[in-house]
Amino acid sequence: MNTASSIIPESAGVSDPGYSAKRQPFYWSVRRELWENRSIYVAPLIVAGVELFGFLISSTHLPERRRAVLLLDRAHQRAAIELPYDLAAMMLILTAVIVGVFYCLDALHGERRERSILFWKSLPVSDRTTVLSKASIPLVVLPVVTFAIVIITQLMMLTTSTLILVTNGLAPATSSQLPFVQNSLVLFYGLVAIALWHAPIYGWALLVSGWARRATFLWAVLPLLAIGIFEKITFNTSHFAALLKDRIFGFAANAFQFQLSRGIALDSLAQITPGRYLSTPGLWIGLILAALFIAAAIRLRRYRGPL
Repeated sequence: MNTASSIIPESAGVSDPGYSAKRQPFYWSVRRELWENRSIYVAPLIVAGVELFGFLISSTHLPERRRAVLLLDRAHQRAAIELPYDLAAMMLILTAVIVGVFYCLDALHGERRERSILFWKSLPVSDRTTVLSKASIPLVVLPVVTFAIVIITQLMMLTTSTLILVTNGLAPATSSQLPFVQNSLVLFYGLVAIALWHAPIYGWALLVSGWARRATFLWAVLPLLAIGIFEKITFNTSHFAALLKDRIFGFAANAFQFQLSRGIALDSLAQITPGRYLSTPGLWIGLILAALFIAAAIRLRRYRGPL
């Protein structure tokens, strides 16, 4: 037997893929979060399904409503036709925000409660990579998932309404009545603006998740309520409450221009104000606070053990 022929020389370039493959700890950490937290995409899908079902039921009276809409002027026609699509988008965005907050509140607390933190700490993945991968879920992954689901939902709504209108002898919505591409760009811009504006909320939730031993939602909310009540009783002012309200809803007034003249109100792209949004001090102060909260959460994970 010629044993030399059965030996593969090193010059053949064959190597163990486990050693030659590039490690991507951040990428796989994000994948792990998606595997373990299916609510990230299941909850928006459920809401989208409910919206489509409700739209399908309401479409039985769509021909009558469209005939009434055609009697209005151009601006009111577009507003009436866009209303169901805007409501669907707003409901999905609200769902994404709620899912993001509750995900962050359980992101670090859950692995401590289930004692899986001992296993994850045994892997060659740093605490910084782990926490940043968790922070990327509400800041990056959820906006992308929401954008895709909103677009698919609106396309299905548009297809359904078109079929119903055509079968009833009515013309479907034109590009001027429903500028789908422009509205999609505005939607993407709005999702990015909301994610950046809410970054300190997600960072605070991650910090509480890494610190609290139980009842993370109460520990996240009660200190804020206590500060607001203390200020009201002591100084009879509501500056902290106004600050919290601005952090939740303030993105809209800075990222969009709603009070437009009638001449340009039909152009949805004219409503976005990225320059004013990026120059808002509240945005950058919030991002700095978010970075501090996430840094503190990384340090907590480094020294916190299982519950």
